[in-house]
Amino acid sequence: MGENRGIRTRMLLVGAMALIIAAATFGSLLIVRHQLESQVTQDLSRDLAHSVATFENLQTQRLNALERENALMADLPSLKALMTTSDAATIEDAGVRFWKVSDSDLFALADNQGHVVAAYAKGVHGGAQLATNVDHLFERPAPRYLVSSDRLYACSVLPLYSGTEEDGVLLGYVISGFQIGPELLRQISQATAVEAVFLGRGRALTSTLDDETLRAMMRAPVPLANDLDAPVSVRLGNERYISATRNLAASAPDPLQLVVLKSFAPAEASIRQIDRLVLFAGFLALIVGTLLMFWLSRSVTRPLENLATGVRAFGLGDSSHLLPSEGTREVRELSLAFARMRDEIMRTNQALLEAERLATIGRMASSVSHDLRHYLASVYANSEFLASSPLSEHERIEILSDIRTAVHGTTELIESMLIFSRTGAAIRRSHELVAALLERATTLLRAHPDAAGVQLVATYCDPADTAALVDGKQVERAIYNLLLNACQSARTGQLEPKVDARLKVQEGTIIIEVQDNGPGVPEGIRTSLFQPFVSEGKQKGSGLGLTLAQSIAAEHGGEVILVETSSGETIFRMTLARGIVQQAASEDTSQKRWAAG
Repeated sequence: MGENRGIRTRMLLVGAMALIIAAATFGSLLIVRHQLESQVTQDLSRDLAHSVATFENLQTQRLNALERENALMADLPSLKALMTTSDAATIEDAGVRFWKVSDSDLFALADNQGHVVAAYAKGVHGGAQLATNVDHLFERPAPRYLVSSDRLYACSVLPLYSGTEEDGVLLGYVISGFQIGPELLRQISQATAVEAVFLGRGRALTSTLDDETLRAMMRAPVPLANDLDAPVSVRLGNERYISATRNLAASAPDPLQLVVLKSFAPAEASIRQIDRLVLFAGFLALIVGTLLMFWLSRSVTRPLENLATGVRAFGLGDSSHLLPSEGTREVRELSLAFARMRDEIMRTNQALLEAERLATIGRMASSVSHDLRHYLASVYANSEFLASSPLSEHERIEILSDIRTAVHGTTELIESMLIFSRTGAAIRRSHELVAALLERATTLLRAHPDAAGVQLVATYCDPADTAALVDGKQVERAIYNLLLNACQSARTGQLEPKVDARLKVQEGTIIIEVQDNGPGVPEGIRTSLFQPFVSEGKQKGSGLGLTLAQSIAAEHGGEVILVETSSGETIFRMTLARGIVQQAASEDTSQKRWAAG
């Protein structure tokens, strides 16, 4: 048993060390991961802002180049001559030549009122829809982006003058633009290391994202973050991004937004690598710590375990267990101190046992001496009457009855003490009707002097239902003691003495309740009521009646309790198990056996 406890102690120590190391590793991992994620987010935010600035600079350069090309077109005399005519069909037919010269993805001509008269776009048949959508390009400030036929264009709008801009006549406007498609966007994205998406009309116009990621983005739109210093984190599919948004044409009929995203994937790969390093360090620390704890358990904790085993053995009464003489200096000093304390306790305990034995003998003698002298005096006096003078038959019978009563009382007192001394010994069980035991106890009690004048009533169910496997003699004695205690209490009250005994069966348990109308149990003995030699308020009695009843009930798998006590009503309840039960070795029973011995 001691070895098992030692192994258990070592395992607890090792387990505690493992938990501490695991907690430290996990906590460190969380702290490192949190710090890394914060740093990565800051770095990605700066990279994102730099990438957006780079992206916008590239776009601005391309637009400036477009502006210069468009300015050259606006200075062509032939184009100005064409715009002097008022025939829209002529302008539309002749404008194709200028569109091809400009080599623009988008080309349009508008009159001096801003109405588009000719519009051309690569890959688009007919310019009616295009002409309708370019009208907002003449607003001030002029937006540089146009969405038409699900295509996105970056545009330049310049006026055509006959003469100088200050003194000439406005002939119209020339519009040119290049399409922002996936290829162009991908070239810019590679230069800025970001993913970009242009959103317009509630859908993606062009993007560098793959189709699956783009569908995930459209299913769960990215939260807008117009401040590049405070981007938002989003998850698209299985990948996490940091995102910011630019409104490019908020005042246009079709608002246009640029969403830039930067992936966390490279940073998360680095974090996972650091996680693996931290976990490896924690696992290594766990192995080293486990080996260290095993060494400590053998060199430090084993003497402590041996000392603890000695303490437990002494607590169980074994004073011969050897105490450890090895270990650290503190353990050796503790072992010596305990050895001295153990010797002192043994000497003190021996003295206490002797004193308690003498006190128990004194209490027993004090408790039974009065009753025993009373019974012996009655026998002695009546014997003298029988021997000293001739008596009539009636007087002789009366004297013999008194002698019989005294002998019966003496026998009862001695039997109570014998039962008390044998409490806890093996009982002899047999099939009995508890109702019959109650009836016999009641009949026997009616002949007792303390039951004279007491109205004794016993009620019970069908006797066949009260069958149980018990020691009939002991159970009868327990019931008799409860009834006698109730009669003695009822006779001291102010009401006409009455005792009710009720027997009932409930779920394999037999319950016997005894109620009297006496003054109740004094408050001073309620907590010690079932201890031996407690008989406050009684003129006679050994104080063993309730103690014996409690012990007998415990040996039959039950108990005796005080249910209620007050002036005019006191109820004791005794329970018994109907079947064969393990004998109850309660603490009170052990104390009673020790006191009796």
